Amino acid sequence: MVEVIYSEYDASHRADFKFDIPEGLDSWLILMTQTPAIFLVGEKYEECPPNTIFLYKPHQRIYYRANDNRFANDWAMFISDELFVTETVLPTGVPMKMNDPAFMHRLFQLVAIEHERAGDYKDPIIRKLIQVMFYKLIESNEPGNKSLMIRDVNDLRREIFAKPEINWNLAMMAEKLNISTGYLEASYKAAFGISCMEDVIRSRVDMAKKHLITSSISISEIATRCGYRNPEHFFRQFKKMTGMTPRNYRVSKSNIKSKTYEDIE
Repeated sequence: MVEVIYSEYDASHRADFKFDIPEGLDSWLILMTQTPAIFLVGEKYEECPPNTIFLYKPHQRIYYRANDNRFANDWAMFISDELFVTETVLPTGVPMKMNDPAFMHRLFQLVAIEHERAGDYKDPIIRKLIQVMFYKLIESNEPGNKSLMIRDVNDLRREIFAKPEINWNLAMMAEKLNISTGYLEASYKAAFGISCMEDVIRSRVDMAKKHLITSSISISEIATRCGYRNPEHFFRQFKKMTGMTPRNYRVSKSNIKSKTYEDIE
């Protein structure tokens, strides 16, 4: 199901136009600019050229405004339970390009026209038009987003290894990058050959190794410092990754007698 709430093409506004919805909408929003405009992307304001496309998911912060001149765009606000929408690999809240903006403009026109008319096939036609929008965007942005996404996932990976104690989860990581969980998983795996959560485990085990070798703090304390809420969970993951218990790893790497350390076996 795809239900268009509002849709407009060639919408024009004065130079003081601003659209600021901190709590986001209850629906999806897709738009394409016809004039330069300022958008909030993450925590920074970016000037975007004409024919820039943004997709916003429900309850995602939205901010854009005119850039000291007239603002014009095409847009559609809609709700949907279709997987091509809810599980899209497209990033949200970030600028995207369209290889053929005239074609996308025509799609916006058709969506707006179909939304206003009555007909037996109105709903399936709108569904197909929105689906074409999504697929053409994916087609246009796979090559273009590659370098940007590599940079973003590299930054994320550095943070994972720098801060293994954080309670990392897939949803939180995807939100940091303003993309879907599916898009994050695919991009991360393509970049590093390993999943995000596998890298989280690896970062925690690597940090634990350093503590076991260089300190005399208890194994339960090491577990806490490496982001584990349960020492037994740490014990299992460490042994799975290294083939050794934390205690045996410490003993194998140190001349200090093992009896001076806590054994959680």
